Amino acid sequence: MAKLRKEDLQTPVSIWREKDMINGEKVDAFVIILRTTGCWWAHKKGCTMCGYNTVSAPVTEEDLRVQLAKALEKYANEKMVKIYTSGSFLDDHEIPSAVRKDIFTMFSAAARILFESRPEFVTAENLTSIEPARSAVAIGLESANEEILRRCIRKGFTVSDYEQAAKLLNEYHIPLRTYLLLKPPYLTEKAALEDALASVQYAAQFSESVSVNPVNVQRNTLVESLWTKGNYAPPMIWTLIEVLKAGSGKAECRLLSSPSGGGAARGVHNCGQCDKKLLSAIEKFSYSQDPSEFAGLECECQHEWKALLELQDLMFTGVDVKRQATENIIE
Repeated sequence: MAKLRKEDLQTPVSIWREKDMINGEKVDAFVIILRTTGCWWAHKKGCTMCGYNTVSAPVTEEDLRVQLAKALEKYANEKMVKIYTSGSFLDDHEIPSAVRKDIFTMFSAAARILFESRPEFVTAENLTSIEPARSAVAIGLESANEEILRRCIRKGFTVSDYEQAAKLLNEYHIPLRTYLLLKPPYLTEKAALEDALASVQYAAQFSESVSVNPVNVQRNTLVESLWTKGNYAPPMIWTLIEVLKAGSGKAECRLLSSPSGGGAARGVHNCGQCDKKLLSAIEKFSYSQDPSEFAGLECECQHEWKALLELQDLMFTGVDVKRQATENIIE
């Protein structure tokens, strides 16, 4: 990667606006991706599907403050502010404690500031550097299955680590958003569906919201290597819809999905004919929580999806069956 200029180190990676929810109310959200030193785990081993560390760089505290000042110039008093890094907001090596405290002052008009963290940084000491009443923490659990977490995702922490952090956030009355990964590598479509449903059931007991994130094949990752060789395929949209339908209504927990790369070859997709319509229904469901948003949705590729659920299990493989079959046809 080319060496970044000082200007780049002092400019947020991206800023945009979107919608989100606070206590059942749909609100405007101001989103900032800060350039930081990056996720410590990604520097050591990294998760199999994550390529976010490519935007990290050796930034200083001064660089971070300039980034935040530039973001503040574009802030229009949205009720929600979402601050993402390539790692953990509560990691002092990424966001120093003093900067965290100042962020809550800078965005004083925000009713809620949401940020991400790995569970090892969710400690009583680190929570003193934020305002619990205005905070929300997102943790990427990905799967509640210990073996999948370790072997397929290589997350670098355990389910019990997540639970300990979740309970601490519950104790401080800080809303938790749990991210779950739909279809980690090496899982069949059916196994991925079953794992996501079990993980929703588990995470809902601790979370204000659970976000189901289908794999988006990111560059320079193990998943990309598997995908390039036809040994992995992103999940079908039908699988995501089934997770949302079957997983909805868990206590007071909101279930949502905002698929990155939805409809593209690297993201969750179907045949191309129904993708836009189905993704629109998923967006509506994420706010309404009404499974009837999916009523009447049909496409010929549903037959392919149902066959895939059975075929991959019979073959004991999670490879891209359609691609493998096409490329190995003998004419």
